[in-house]
Amino acid sequence: MAPPGHSSRRGVDPEITKTMENAKNVKQVPQYGSINGSSSTDSCPTCKGTGRIPRGQQDQLLAVIPCNDVRLQPRRTKLYVCISMGLSILLCCLILFFFFPRSVTLKPVSVQSVMVYFTPDSVEMEVTNLFNMTNENFVPVQIAEFSMQGVVNEIVVGHSKITNMTAIESRSRKSYIVQIDLPLTDQGFNNYCKSTTIKIHTLFLKLQITMNISYLSHTEQLSQDVFEYIDCGNNSTIPHPVRS
Repeated sequence: MAPPGHSSRRGVDPEITKTMENAKNVKQVPQYGSINGSSSTDSCPTCKGTGRIPRGQQDQLLAVIPCNDVRLQPRRTKLYVCISMGLSILLCCLILFFFFPRSVTLKPVSVQSVMVYFTPDSVEMEVTNLFNMTNENFVPVQIAEFSMQGVVNEIVVGHSKITNMTAIESRSRKSYIVQIDLPLTDQGFNNYCKSTTIKIHTLFLKLQITMNISYLSHTEQLSQDVFEYIDCGNNSTIPHPVRS
């Protein structure tokens, strides 16, 4: 006759034993509250009370966080916003300060020399002038073209154009020496400059100057009139000031 305990173990179904063990494990796991409030002792259906998410479901599950959770309340938000606004305003001010277009000035200084050559029908003159150009910008200025026109007694007597002048560096001043040829073919000027009874053959010369410059993708044209007195009867190598 078999012992009573032995016959009872053989008569228990394995499925029933497994179900009883699962129920025992669930009772030992902390209970979670139900969202709909139907029960206060419901287990988490996702992790089965283990507190761990099954592998392969990380991208499919959503976490429910209370509205008063600290992670949903960013700290020092106003400070970060104020710092960002301050840095942006400072950067804009610096850009405007360094890249705002400033003036480029052209100032005549003096007549360096006047060389006079007599021909049978005309008087040829080479007038050399000194100019100062000032750049107030924080970037170099390119001189695209420099043209100068000589006018005597409302008559255009000469023209000069230069296209290979060097650039003016930022916040600097540079001097340029420019020469213009003035052929006087008018009979009245020819007789006046060649006259031996006059010691000083003074001519009132007007120079119309035009300069095209470019900087910071910006093109600008500068114009200026210069007035000076020259002697068309003798050579002069003594610099004398001019008036603009």
